Amino acid sequence: MAEQAVDTDGAPTPQRRQPPPAAGPQPRPAPRRATPSPRAADRPATGRAEPPTGQAQAPAGRAEPPLDRQGPERDAGGLWSGATRAVLFAAAASVGSGFAGRRRELLALRADIERAGLDTLAGRKAPRSRVLLIAGRPGSGRTALAEELVRRLAEDYPDGVLRARLATSAGDPVPLERIARDLLAVLGVKVVAGADEDELCQALRDALAGKRALLLFDDAVGAEQVDALLPDAPDSLVVAVSRGPLTGVPDVRPCTLGGLDVSAAIGLLAQYAGATRITVDPMAAQSLVEECGGQPAALVLAGGWLAARPMASVADAVKRLRELPPTAGDQDRGARPLARAFRLAYEALPPAAARLLRLLVLAPGGWADPHLASALAGCSVPDAEAALEGFVAHGLLRPLGQRQYLVPGCLVPMLRAALRAQERPAEVELAGARMLERIVRQLHACRLAAEPPGSAARRKLAGMPRPLRFPSSAAAAEWLESRLPVLLEAARLAVEDGGLDTLARRLTHALTHALGAHRSAEEAAPELYGLHRLVLDVARRRDLPVEEAAALLNLGDLDARAGRVEESLVRYKHALEAAREAGDPYTTGRSLESIGGTYEDLGDWHRAADWYGRALELRLSRGDRIGEARLYERLGAVHSRTGQWGEALRSWRAAGAAFRRAGNPQGALRAADALDRLGDPGAAEAHRRAARRLAARQRSTTYETSGGSAED
Repeated sequence: MAEQAVDTDGAPTPQRRQPPPAAGPQPRPAPRRATPSPRAADRPATGRAEPPTGQAQAPAGRAEPPLDRQGPERDAGGLWSGATRAVLFAAAASVGSGFAGRRRELLALRADIERAGLDTLAGRKAPRSRVLLIAGRPGSGRTALAEELVRRLAEDYPDGVLRARLATSAGDPVPLERIARDLLAVLGVKVVAGADEDELCQALRDALAGKRALLLFDDAVGAEQVDALLPDAPDSLVVAVSRGPLTGVPDVRPCTLGGLDVSAAIGLLAQYAGATRITVDPMAAQSLVEECGGQPAALVLAGGWLAARPMASVADAVKRLRELPPTAGDQDRGARPLARAFRLAYEALPPAAARLLRLLVLAPGGWADPHLASALAGCSVPDAEAALEGFVAHGLLRPLGQRQYLVPGCLVPMLRAALRAQERPAEVELAGARMLERIVRQLHACRLAAEPPGSAARRKLAGMPRPLRFPSSAAAAEWLESRLPVLLEAARLAVEDGGLDTLARRLTHALTHALGAHRSAEEAAPELYGLHRLVLDVARRRDLPVEEAAALLNLGDLDARAGRVEESLVRYKHALEAAREAGDPYTTGRSLESIGGTYEDLGDWHRAADWYGRALELRLSRGDRIGEARLYERLGAVHSRTGQWGEALRSWRAAGAAFRRAGNPQGALRAADALDRLGDPGAAEAHRRAARRLAARQRSTTYETSGGSAED
């Protein structure tokens, strides 16, 4: 039974977590990762509690008030009373950080790495990475075991560890395009905006070729996902986590998880409830393990129930579990322990806190912070923060870092069922709208913070509520990067839902502007491509032709920059159709000019001149002088390419005159240089003199405006 001992090898030094202050968005180091976090749905499975730094256990005998639903005191407008908050923060700080049990599975997995594969036995060199599979029910500890294995193997793989989550919080497969793009970003490989799934997967394989890397694919939905992402690197290793077998992945080595053995399960309970209560009643502790079926997630919930109730005994927890009336969910014997442990923890919450917990499944990817939680519940940020810490104490949330939390994936189905049963659809929609509105306001503040100090934008930022402000541009940029996967997921979910399209449009626009403010055009292009596609989806669904044309033009521009000229031409022509349908002259003119530019890139000069001519007619009818001058300039360049010298001269002369009328001496000088090259020095000199006079007048106006004189 040696393998049954509680294994806390490598646990970090204990450290208490203090109740954080209720403040606005705070910057924190958060490097880009393939996903916001490894899935916490199963993290309690082997007793690893988050955050990475451990905490000292609180004494088990303090006489704080119980937290049962029957009588928790509450402040006016708050979710918890002052005394209750103290207990919750202490209980959250008492959560342990050891890794319980699974020593036998760890030894078996390491042995599988050393064992010869089928290719080796056949005398061939393995073409791809070896795959280790950790399979089990949600809540069985799959992810925790995988993370512990990766931690122990990391030093053997000098090219680093890559993590990707292959399923959403709702259990749907994440598109391979998104996974590959995120992994390439972690590797520092620049990807082309709008690249398709095959291109990105191939780029990932090329980036990992010849490397010795360790990849963790969490929550794989099917074998095809893992197979498409397998690197062509025999010295690399893939650790996959899935509910069932990955039939179709060659030479996969499976490890199927059941419940923890009694010794490890009791050790996990002790991390939450403290060793004293376990020691004084070992028989009750064993009975509690049996009630929980040895399932780590169920044990964490039971341990959290005890941690939040210092005066309760282990026997009280057993009694409460046994008294729960049966439900339809109890018919699945495998899911029964987790379902009943969840009811034990959930039904003991105050009504307001239970409602907030239900609403957290609306958060993107199950991720939340005090701002999102307060928006969902319609409460203050301090109350939301106290509730989130209370959920950590109950084992209902996993802390990801300072003031960031994740709903365990194994609890999401039960919380969704509770949401459907206890909340009216209108209330759910209102909560979602409040959350999206809060995100939009944070993004707006993030964009304003990128402006120079003393600007009108900074003054506007200073007038916003204190919790939404950022102290500096760097702090805003750090906040944006640390939450970018969550923000993108929020935009995708809002558009897919279709019920709040106005807010979805505002969110995508706010995120687009924030990215443009804090990143260069090239750095932001991959994310902007996805956001423009979301705008296009909403515009088509809501029959908004102007927005449809704008989204198509933006996508066409990104396609053109990526070298997909034919695709950009198709986008521009569809944009022209939408713009004409809307009768919008601006998007119509931009579409005509973009089509002409695309034909110019393709070397089709005659068609380019034709489309530029159509765009020029529209500009002339609107009196757009700078647009008119630019089109004359482009027409002069195209006519020069085709050898139509007379047309080229006329176009450049008109361009110079239009630039002068528009007050642009630089454009007039460009026209003069072109006329010189085309053999008309007289016209060129006339344009130069006019451009110099215009520049002198502008300098004189500038001096007078600043209090000087032309003679200065």
